[in-house]
Amino acid sequence: MRLICASVVLTALMSPALTAPALAQPAGDNGRYQMTAAGSGFLRLDTRTGAVSVCTLTGAGAECRAAADDRAALMSEIERLTQRLAGQESGAPPAAARGGSGLPSKEEAGKAMDLAEEFMRRMMRIMRDETETRR
Repeated sequence: MRLICASVVLTALMSPALTAPALAQPAGDNGRYQMTAAGSGFLRLDTRTGAVSVCTLTGAGAECRAAADDRAALMSEIERLTQRLAGQESGAPPAAARGGSGLPSKEEAGKAMDLAEEFMRRMMRIMRDETETRR
C-alpha cells in the first residue's frame, strides 16, 4: 500500500516537472516569444518579427489577438526618410531635384511683398485706431 501511495505521489510530483518545459517552449522556437503580464492577461512579443499579441486566459486555454500596431505606418515612414536621406547624400540639392534654382520667381517675390505691405498697413491702422480710442 505504501508503495502504491509513494508511486502515485511521485508521479503527481514529477508530471508537472516533465511537462512544464515542453509547454513553456515548443521544440524549435528557442525563445521566440516573450510574455509580459498586462492587466487581466499578458502580452506576447514575437522576437523574430516584432509582432505583439494581447492574450487572455479562457477556460479552453490562452486566446491571443494581434495588438493594434502602427508598425506598418512606422516602417513606411522609415522607408520614406531613408529614400530622402539617400537623395540628400547623393550631393544634389533639393531645389535642383525639382528643376529650379531654389529662389522664388519675380512674381512669387512680388506677391510676398504685396502681402507683407498689406499686413503692415492693417497693423498700422489698428495701432492708430487703438491710440485714438484711448485719448
